[in-house]
Amino acid sequence: MMSSVKKDRLGKIIDVSFFPLLIFFSLIMLIPVYILVKVSISQPVDVLTQHPTFLIRNFTWDHWIKVLTSGKLWPAFRKSFTVATLTAIFAIIIATPASYVISRLPKKVKYIVILGLFFTRMFPNVGIALPIAVKFLKWNLMDTYIGLVLAHLIEQLPFITWILVGTFEVIPVDLEKSAMIDGASRLRALMSIVIPNAAPGIAVATLFVWLNSWNEFTYALYLSLSDNTLPLQVYYYVNRGGFFQTATYATILTIPVAVVTYALQRYLKSDYLGGAIK
Repeated sequence: MMSSVKKDRLGKIIDVSFFPLLIFFSLIMLIPVYILVKVSISQPVDVLTQHPTFLIRNFTWDHWIKVLTSGKLWPAFRKSFTVATLTAIFAIIIATPASYVISRLPKKVKYIVILGLFFTRMFPNVGIALPIAVKFLKWNLMDTYIGLVLAHLIEQLPFITWILVGTFEVIPVDLEKSAMIDGASRLRALMSIVIPNAAPGIAVATLFVWLNSWNEFTYALYLSLSDNTLPLQVYYYVNRGGFFQTATYATILTIPVAVVTYALQRYLKSDYLGGAIK
């Protein structure tokens, strides 16, 4: 009886506090983005003062025009977009069949394999980026798109494989067996039954890999000589102390993230990550 009363009271507290907490945490996440955009479209008099205003009072496109006409934006944007897209494509092509096989292994073997995957992630990127850069220098992969893609795959493959193993695990093996009993080959069962059911999880994994590669900084710093990526461009202007160019580049860096996330947001649900088996 007492337990039921406590549950009812807890439920009422959750119902009452849900929307205020939702608004509070939404503001915590959105205000930094707003300030970033505000700085990029405000005149210096609104920013370089002891008490900056919260609202935009003196609007200007000058910082955006300088960045867009500087000749440094589009090469960096093209490099970041190409590397992130190729990394996501190669990661899916490599990790999808590997994850399916791992998910069908005996439980103990699967556990050891997954631990082995995460063993490669125990070392910080900054610690392994230098030897990778030395090796890539010998292979003439420095300052190339494919070199940066390969470096990003080192970081992303264990991560995406772990996500996809969890996705394939929840797809019943009986579905494949039923398809094969009906005359489908193993490959046909895989392509017609398993992959479609795992598609939402694959989409989520692709989104995470693309975002991680798009924002990646350490490998880009070691492996880029002439053309920077967008995160490196932001770092470049941070070092120079250019508040407005930094805010503008950071805003541009955020726009594709928002677009890609919005396009795939319908997949960002826990049951989709589990394979969307109903």
